[in-house]
Amino acid sequence: MPPPAIAIEGGGLCERKELFFKRPLPFFTLLPIIDPMINIMPELTPVFTAYEALVAEADAVFARVGEICKPGCSDCCHAMFDLSLVEAMYLNARFIEKYDFGPERSRILENAGSVDRKLTRMKRDYFRELRDAKGSEDAMEHIMEEAAKARIRCPLLDSNDQCVLYDYRPITCRLYGIPTAIGGKGHVCGQSNFAAGASYPTVHLDKIQERLDRLSVEIRDRVQSRFKELHEVFVPVSMALLTNYDDAYLGIGPAPKES
Repeated sequence: MPPPAIAIEGGGLCERKELFFKRPLPFFTLLPIIDPMINIMPELTPVFTAYEALVAEADAVFARVGEICKPGCSDCCHAMFDLSLVEAMYLNARFIEKYDFGPERSRILENAGSVDRKLTRMKRDYFRELRDAKGSEDAMEHIMEEAAKARIRCPLLDSNDQCVLYDYRPITCRLYGIPTAIGGKGHVCGQSNFAAGASYPTVHLDKIQERLDRLSVEIRDRVQSRFKELHEVFVPVSMALLTNYDDAYLGIGPAPKES
């Protein structure tokens, strides 16, 4: 069971000041990305480098909390969540880099398609429920509770429940399990090895999301997208894998003329 209370002490990504990193930490070296993104990668390399620095901060925070995940546990790989533009494009690029062709790529994309259809149906039902309830807070709370309980197997899991893109997994995956706070409310994984009643640092996911949002805005600006709300598009992992982030999707260049 999760601890009954989480220490609240101000500052940074984490609520304890000593876990807020004021200078960049070492980050992964960005490898060359192959088609179809190669034409836009020169402009976006600084954005992805900044994203990897944020990833390194998140990993360091997780490491400071300690070993809390049970060996072989894939509970977080069945959670329902969406990615910001910068994370979706980064994951897509790393997927193409590792699986440019072959049966494994086909298997992953087939799973992604199946998962995405299921998510689309679920979100459609949530939308209808909220619409019928005229956007009431009770309906929204119920939807959030149902979404939190939903079990959707990540298409990046192999037959042994191992992530095939583990080194490039999103930040949500990296921080799952440790105490987090969203909108002032604390969350913790019930599968984690926390001691009841003990105090642990809590990660402000809102602050991380703000930085992801800024990086997504920078992508929009760097590619000079004609879609002013491009940075507001959030997609699940399945759609991030299926999407072709080409000029048409990103809104690069003039709009095509209607025939």
